[in-house]
Amino acid sequence: MKWLLLCGALVSAACGGDDGGSSPTAATAATTATVRIVYRARVTPRTDLPQAAATCVSGVGQTHIHPSWRQFTAIPLQAGSNQWEITFTDVPTAARQSIRVSDGNVCDENPTGAATRGILANDVPLTEIVTTPGSGPEPGLAFGVDSTGRVTP
Repeated sequence: MKWLLLCGALVSAACGGDDGGSSPTAATAATTATVRIVYRARVTPRTDLPQAAATCVSGVGQTHIHPSWRQFTAIPLQAGSNQWEITFTDVPTAARQSIRVSDGNVCDENPTGAATRGILANDVPLTEIVTTPGSGPEPGLAFGVDSTGRVTP
């Protein structure tokens, strides 16, 4: 009988019996999320740009993105059939983030090639234009994301 009581006490302790009144540790929320950025735009160079845009086009090079959580480092976008895209698995969830997409095809709209239309994060159109660092202040887009990947534009 003593043996059964001892086993019961050991099982109770192992399963989280009386712990002196402290509450269980809460699970911590994810601090990063996966975000797929899609830029719906032409993936071939335009041939109708004015000569005045040539310096901008040359400066942009391949269409790329500058994410705030990576210190606005330039990262090439991957060309699809009618869009550019990239997936990030390290987007912080604790604060709003910003991106700048640079595309030589928009050098006639923005002298630095910064694009602000046709950009989605996890299928949500981004609409809040913000200033990002670049060749001086350049337009970009802001968004928030939660640990489930739900994007708030």
